Amino acid sequence: MTADFSLRNWGKNLGPHNILNGRWFTVFASILILSVSGGTYLFGLYSQHVKSSLGYDQTTLNLLSFFKDVGANVGIIAGLINEVCPPWVVLLIGSVMNFSGYIYLWLAVNGDELVKPQVWQMCLCLMIGANSQTFTNTGALVTCVKNFPESRGIVIGLLKGFVGLSGAIITQLFHAFYGNDGKYLVLLIAWLPPFVCCTLLKYVRVMKVINRQENEVKIFYQLLYISLGLAGFLLMITILQNSIAFSLVEYRLSSCIVLLLLFAPIVIVIREELKLGKSRKLVFDESVPLKGTEQVKLLSRNQGKGVSWFKNIFKPPERGEDYTILQALLSVDMLILFITTIFGAGGTLTAIDNIGQIGKALGYPNTSIATFTSLVSIWGYLGRVVSGFVSEIFLTKYKVPRPLMLTLVLLLSCFGHILIAMGVPSFLEVALAILGFCFGAMAPLIFSIISELFGLKHYATLLNFGGAASPIGAYVFNVRLVGHFYDKEALKQMEALGLLRKPGDHLTCIGIECYRLSFLIIAAASFVGCIVSYILVLRTRKFYRGDIYKKFREQA
Repeated sequence: MTADFSLRNWGKNLGPHNILNGRWFTVFASILILSVSGGTYLFGLYSQHVKSSLGYDQTTLNLLSFFKDVGANVGIIAGLINEVCPPWVVLLIGSVMNFSGYIYLWLAVNGDELVKPQVWQMCLCLMIGANSQTFTNTGALVTCVKNFPESRGIVIGLLKGFVGLSGAIITQLFHAFYGNDGKYLVLLIAWLPPFVCCTLLKYVRVMKVINRQENEVKIFYQLLYISLGLAGFLLMITILQNSIAFSLVEYRLSSCIVLLLLFAPIVIVIREELKLGKSRKLVFDESVPLKGTEQVKLLSRNQGKGVSWFKNIFKPPERGEDYTILQALLSVDMLILFITTIFGAGGTLTAIDNIGQIGKALGYPNTSIATFTSLVSIWGYLGRVVSGFVSEIFLTKYKVPRPLMLTLVLLLSCFGHILIAMGVPSFLEVALAILGFCFGAMAPLIFSIISELFGLKHYATLLNFGGAASPIGAYVFNVRLVGHFYDKEALKQMEALGLLRKPGDHLTCIGIECYRLSFLIIAAASFVGCIVSYILVLRTRKFYRGDIYKKFREQA
């Protein structure tokens, strides 16, 4: 009855209602939501304002940064909520968390008399605000993967690419709204993502497709070309703004071009929805609104089919079938992926977090360091889209296992860490380009592998569990390793100059000696991650030689 209801209503007309309820408009809505979800990537731009306004030292600021990373990467709660609720609920919760966390932060750093936060309260509000990103990622990205299961690598690469560009997009909009007044950046991060998300969340829904569109991949390529144009413009305008002073009018003009490129996919969406309006046969998972308890029962009836989480924990199905959450978490394949992410993503995240300190240690001016940050963001975007699109081509046409491509990315990252350890100034740009590309490339590959090995049934939870490994690696490499050796070398340099450290003095280290040993160790750790990843290649090579998308075609 539900299917008949949906199909009758779909066939009535080809007006705006049908366009807004189409699969491609869900992709467009997800692109817009994710394009402003990167508030966590802008911590480096407003952290100095937080430090000076609240009188924090560098250690306290690093503590805030750590809790920010935890919030941005640990999204298991978002995944579990997505198991029993539709995507709009997940997106709405994320919007509330984003506004609550960042508005408290803004009130605190702007000296509001009603807000006198302690350090633990600041850590909590920043973690809540950053954790909202996992809700938007889960609600939008997982939905699109389920809507396009046979193009999942492309979908993840494209959407994560827009996440990578979100920091640069928000920066341009910030200049257009507030000029160069840095204290309002946190305010923009507080209200803009919830506004966009709440406006579009009703259009993000899971759909079951009976007939796959023949030119599906071609359409995604057209969306890719638009995103490449947006990335190229952001790169050009960022370098230009770091070279000459822009007026408010010029900032607003450049932001208008950014918005024009960001909304350009709507042309493709309308064209495809009108073209397929008569022939498409879709069944909405949420066609008939249900009460909360009824919806939970329906989901458990359709998805669970009486299978307990605690049954057959150590007797999982074949790879590619739907694992239970515990079956996946306790599997050897997931353990290998978790270790690989700790060693691989943890090392590259550490390098990216220390761009400013590395640049200062090597004597680069602040303008060059700002340019490095923007370039790493662009290279991260390229890594996301290239790994998503290229891995899908190699997998479908040549049966190249996706874990093998992850292994090659980890191997490439080792060279980036070694180039930083060498300390040659002209090599720093190359090293950061390599590491930015590798960091961006890892996420689509890891998330795609999880969906392929363990199925899409509990993908929302398993996706976020895989992402939780990144902050573990970042804490070990960034706080315990890089921070330790940096302070040790700085003290050694002070002693060589006959200086004594006074309470409250900040340690400053000059020269590549501050980082050489740390990044040699990180390079070795990344190589270990490369070896562990290759073990997964050997374990899954038979699986990837088969047709991993066959069951989706059979279901259709």
